[in-house]
Amino acid sequence: MTALAADRPRWTAYVELLKPITWFPPMWAFGCGVVSSGGSLLERWPFAVGGILLAGPMVCGTSQVVNDWFDRHVDAINEPNRPIPSGRVPGRVGLYFAIIWTAASLLVASLLGQWVVAATVVGLALAWAYSAPPFRLKRNGWYGNAAVGICYEGLPWFTAAAVLSATLPAGEILWLAMLYSIGAHGIMTLNDFKSIGGDRMMNVHTLPVQLGTDRAARLAGLVMVTPQLIVVALLLHWQLAVAAGVVGTLIIGQLVLMRRFLSDPIKFATWFSGFGVTLYVSGMLASAIAVRGVVS
Repeated sequence: MTALAADRPRWTAYVELLKPITWFPPMWAFGCGVVSSGGSLLERWPFAVGGILLAGPMVCGTSQVVNDWFDRHVDAINEPNRPIPSGRVPGRVGLYFAIIWTAASLLVASLLGQWVVAATVVGLALAWAYSAPPFRLKRNGWYGNAAVGICYEGLPWFTAAAVLSATLPAGEILWLAMLYSIGAHGIMTLNDFKSIGGDRMMNVHTLPVQLGTDRAARLAGLVMVTPQLIVVALLLHWQLAVAAGVVGTLIIGQLVLMRRFLSDPIKFATWFSGFGVTLYVSGMLASAIAVRGVVS
């Protein structure tokens, strides 16, 4: 154990494994699901609180613990101060923690209804398949990014709507959850530009590794924008012209930012992740607010 790791309180190691900073995307998607459902938050607030807990600390937290356990050998080289390689989470405790957190997530889901249980089972299965053998979806950018997009966007949105409505969400909500999940595949690709060299060495086939930086950047942009354009078309079909205009304007903003990103993907990927993705998730909320009037 390094001196730096030894100075940290032991309990912080388990918080680090859960990576609270990663909880924001699924919790934001959950919030969009709450808004879009048209249900009464006051009447079902305990279920909403339980759903937020499930989307962030539980299911997303589980995925982070599973990932750290199965990446422990790589982390021992690249990030030796991480909880498992540093020894602050010793032996097989990291694996046991992942299993216990999985079971706890299913327990929480069981209190929120059958559709929530179904979504949670899918999310947890993808979380394990993403990191654990024999699947290790993360080793291929096509599959791994799809799994993360579903877990971070679609399933939390679906879960929230199911919690608030206490039934299968309306078709409009399912469309939005699916489309924004697809777009998140492109967002996940943005994260891969910062580690191309290491990914090549470790035989991790991210899209920048497979396609090269320029082609992967263009594909990431296309995958982000295309589902949003379909969202605009659907909003118009549902006679929600104002919302369609808002989302369309946000898409234009992303395209403007994307020009800079495409000029040097490695240099500007993190920058675009900060500004472009903010516009993307703002469109999610605008769509959720608009569709609430249709399904309520």
